[in-house]
Amino acid sequence: MATAIQELPLFPLNTMLFPGGVLPLRIFETRYLDMVTRCMKNDGGFGVVTIHEGAEAGGQPNSIHPVGTLARIVDFDPLDDGLLGITCLGIQRLRVVGHRVQPDQLLIGQVLWLLDDPPLPPLPSHKPLVRVLRELLEREELSPYIRFMTPDWDNAAWIGNRLTELLPLPPRIRHALLEMTEPQQRLDILLAMFQEQRTA
Repeated sequence: MATAIQELPLFPLNTMLFPGGVLPLRIFETRYLDMVTRCMKNDGGFGVVTIHEGAEAGGQPNSIHPVGTLARIVDFDPLDDGLLGITCLGIQRLRVVGHRVQPDQLLIGQVLWLLDDPPLPPLPSHKPLVRVLRELLEREELSPYIRFMTPDWDNAAWIGNRLTELLPLPPRIRHALLEMTEPQQRLDILLAMFQEQRTA
């Protein structure tokens, strides 16, 4: 895997995207409409990073979290309100080591690619989490979310990433779990939080 720094357009949001996850977006700002057009034309992607301080729309956020995820557009649809709806798939984690602002106000990041989690299975102790995730993904309101998803129930990273996206976790916990590189340990932390919540 290349370790050289690459430049990539960034989309700062108040949400997170994990590898293997699906993120629907409504695009209305010119800078992001142009970015989406270029990505689709060049079969490229953009980095989804979480805003630490500041707002999504308008200018630049005051600060962003340095670890995010490469997103690729897998579907698009003009919406009734005149906006552009796109659906993105999380591909690979990245770390932003620097950034600059283009004249059109698009944020361009200098990024390093982070290693994929090792393909480890969930442990027997993680069965309650697998059951929770199965129940979540059976909900009708999540059908658009799973349409572009490739389930991998033998992969601890896939299970942990989906739970971290879907459960109502504090942002700081989500970021800590995104930065982790040990998928079984990620499930251990989620399991401890789940059991603590049930006994609270």
